[in-house]
Amino acid sequence: MDRQAFRERLQRGTLLGDGGLGTSLVAAGAPLDAFFDELNLSKPAMVEQAHRSFVFAGADYVETNTFGANRYKLAAHGLEGRIRDVIVAGVEIARRAGVYVAGSMGPLGVRLAPYGRVRPADARDAFAEQAGLLAEAGADFLMVETHADLAEAEEAVRAALQTGLPVVATMSFTRDDRTLLGSTPEECAQHLASLGVDALGVNCSEGPEQVLRLLEAMRPHAGGIPLAGQPNAGGPSRMSGRLFYPATPEYFADFARQAIAAGVAIVGGCCGTDAGHVRAMAGARAAAGSRRATPAPATGPRLHDREGAEPLPAPAAGKPAASRFAATITSGRLVITVEMDPPRGASLARMLAGADTLRQAGADAIDVADSPMARMRMSPWAACHLIQDEAGIETVLHFPTRGRNLLRVQGDLLAAYALGVRNIFACMGDPTAIGDYPNAADTMDVVPSGLVSLVKSGFNEGLDRTGASIGEATAFVVGCALNINAEDLDREIATLHRKVSAGADFALTQPVFDLSMLSRFRAAYEARYGALELPLLIGLLPLVNARHAEWLHNEVPGIDVPEPVRDALRAAGDKSEATGLSIAADLAAQIAQNAAGIYLMPPFGRYDLAADVIERARDL
Repeated sequence: MDRQAFRERLQRGTLLGDGGLGTSLVAAGAPLDAFFDELNLSKPAMVEQAHRSFVFAGADYVETNTFGANRYKLAAHGLEGRIRDVIVAGVEIARRAGVYVAGSMGPLGVRLAPYGRVRPADARDAFAEQAGLLAEAGADFLMVETHADLAEAEEAVRAALQTGLPVVATMSFTRDDRTLLGSTPEECAQHLASLGVDALGVNCSEGPEQVLRLLEAMRPHAGGIPLAGQPNAGGPSRMSGRLFYPATPEYFADFARQAIAAGVAIVGGCCGTDAGHVRAMAGARAAAGSRRATPAPATGPRLHDREGAEPLPAPAAGKPAASRFAATITSGRLVITVEMDPPRGASLARMLAGADTLRQAGADAIDVADSPMARMRMSPWAACHLIQDEAGIETVLHFPTRGRNLLRVQGDLLAAYALGVRNIFACMGDPTAIGDYPNAADTMDVVPSGLVSLVKSGFNEGLDRTGASIGEATAFVVGCALNINAEDLDREIATLHRKVSAGADFALTQPVFDLSMLSRFRAAYEARYGALELPLLIGLLPLVNARHAEWLHNEVPGIDVPEPVRDALRAAGDKSEATGLSIAADLAAQIAQNAAGIYLMPPFGRYDLAADVIERARDL
């Protein structure tokens, strides 16, 4: 297909692509860690069947199984000298599906200078070899896809354009709306458009919602070049050694409807999507009359989560997007977070299992404490990272200022951000005098309100404490501590007001067993500073027996368990656990009417009890 004919085809209506070829091959029996390109030689029927499933579902084109068919990746898999065999077979197999064939060109699998040792000229030679073989074998157009390094993508595009075939170039972005190497969608659109591609856009990434948002950011900088969107089926989670993608075919139908209405020229799926997703998009296109509408403005419609949560807010120009948790705490929906303590040893298996249980029960986030009660524990950064990656639920990192000087505070924040942590809870931390190492240093350079200010007015603006640039802005969501049972109420109100003024996004309280204390605190705050608009997540600690209640009431500062509650547990006898759950459910109902959410603290690591409370709260 020549480039003019391709552009005319895009003008006639939305071109529907296939789904995740790798996903379909794995479903057909290919190992998850297989080098899929080699299957063109060893299992061509499996590859052909995957292509045909997409065509039968309504795809207008299929991408060749050549994503990694370049000299660097082939050499890494012992296939030196077989690049022609792999690519020619890949095109021939795709051609038998009877639709347009897009020659897939993914990243080289090596880093380009200055981040790696491969020179740009060598990268272009490798891409030129791949593109030339794809064109020679009969591809209709070339798909430069899933690139996270803009410089590498540019070399691939330059090489692809030398063939004379139409070229579509799509970039992949992290949850911060930047590529892995930090390029913004605006920058990507400008650079790719300047090279003269026939379509540009986004594939892979975090899912349909993000891809729609990124395409709208690209549009003003694309110079009128058609846009392409091929998202993953949401952000993946790993469970029992397998990857799971949450987005359903129905959700992709919503994506296709909005993409077509927004004027997106090429729509398809990536990782986690199968023939069912393509069929749903084909139905949405048919319902839309297969004609693309005039491009919608950047403020046009956006996808909503089918569970009722609001979508992530679109970031301000030049700033990364906030976390989903940020949207949840202001959505009006009851928020539930659960506290978990990191292990004393190096194994996180039990913590990950508990996090998965809580996610399935309906928790919105996991709060990971940092050395609670000054007891030695694993650093919570690793726990947060692995919970998000393997259990598939966002985390809130507890970040005490205790024992950290200003250099350590800022370095630790950057480390947490690099690991994907976006939500932090700024707190003082328990004094080391009460813990395992009473002689350990306990000094600090920053109080919690100062930490809130450092993050919100500094890091989230791209600046460190001295005003120097940190390269790019972060998108931390910052919580603070609140004790509504404080003996010195005036002091607690003044302290909270400093945190609010510093930019706190939410507050977590200690366990509360009498919601009238919340009303008292709100009234006192309003009398002094005006209405308290800060979202509050009220601490909820299920009681397991009378002894537990008495210990909290008499020995833990800041916690008051009312006499009627303790009496009820004493009277319950061997049914005290059930009574404690009933009391917790009643408190959850009251919290739902009076605050933004619940900060649930499982007693003695009883995540089963916490899951029970979550399910009862969700049933309210």
